[in-house]
Amino acid sequence: MQEKLAAIAEKYDALTESLQTPEIYSDPARYAKLSREQKELAPIVETYRKLLKFREDMGSAHALMDDKDLKELAREEFEAARLGAERAEDELKLLLLPGDPDDGKSVIIEIRGGAGGDEAALFASTLFRMYSMYAESRRWKVEIANINETELGGIKEVSFIVEGGGAYSRLKFESGVHRVQRVPDTESSGRIHTSTVTVAVLPEVDEVDFEVNPADLQIDTFRSSGAGGQHINKTESAIRITHLPTGTVVECQDERSQHKNRDRAMKILTSRLYEAERRRQAAQLAAERKSQVGTGDRSERIRTYNYPQNRITDHRISTNFNKFDQILNGALDEVIDALTMADRAAKLESAGDMEE
Repeated sequence: MQEKLAAIAEKYDALTESLQTPEIYSDPARYAKLSREQKELAPIVETYRKLLKFREDMGSAHALMDDKDLKELAREEFEAARLGAERAEDELKLLLLPGDPDDGKSVIIEIRGGAGGDEAALFASTLFRMYSMYAESRRWKVEIANINETELGGIKEVSFIVEGGGAYSRLKFESGVHRVQRVPDTESSGRIHTSTVTVAVLPEVDEVDFEVNPADLQIDTFRSSGAGGQHINKTESAIRITHLPTGTVVECQDERSQHKNRDRAMKILTSRLYEAERRRQAAQLAAERKSQVGTGDRSERIRTYNYPQNRITDHRISTNFNKFDQILNGALDEVIDALTMADRAAKLESAGDMEE
């Protein structure tokens, strides 16, 4: 591990030096790439240098233990440095786990009503509000790309972009099937209905990271429409982009500007194709699959929202959360932190098994 850490520190210093050269500013894409790499390495290098300082302090304290007058003080200093070194080593074990290169990115979230008809659409609207309020609490920007609403105020499907550093690292565990159990307003007998909503969380991908061949695209324009299908825009500003090799279709109609709709549709399409390729590669790694809490098989039931019992259950970590109203109002950190810790623990265990 020592050699690996020394190599990382050397690479970090080289990146820092490169970013200080004047010519780097003439290539914005390269500057952005190097800056991102440097930022990703910074926590490891800072912790590594703390570890080296603790070890140096241990050596200095040990050298003074033969002095009768300084023996006790030296022993205290040695013990403090030893504990600091242990903490730094534990932190480095976590930092050196295979990281997700997309963690620092913004995200695209797609919510679709599943089983349950109008009730599913109403809960899709609730989830959209929950994620929007969470984004607001972290000062992230939310931009709707496409929304298909029902006449009852529900949402059949919505695609939106959450722009903010680290958004993917916080929201990636939300991918999957969300189940709701509650008594609908229209249910006179008080019978509890179970409905489902599908959530997909995609990292927003730059053209530098993933390239789409323009020749593979079919781009159509049409008029935007609202709930019930009525036209809300007399111009053909809505965009539909079809990726011909895969049949992937993206529509964007929230903006009146055709240019803005096209840009957003391309962002979503690129992210979908990137995510599909990423999952294809990840599926080949059995060890990686064992060390995941679950970031998103869309058919995987991940969470149940039980209204009568005011309880939210995340099935991946078998944990109940009782702050029902707060979570639905965007207070998601407790849930996300629990999933993040479980994911790290699973990866540490997997890494330990591989070393053995």
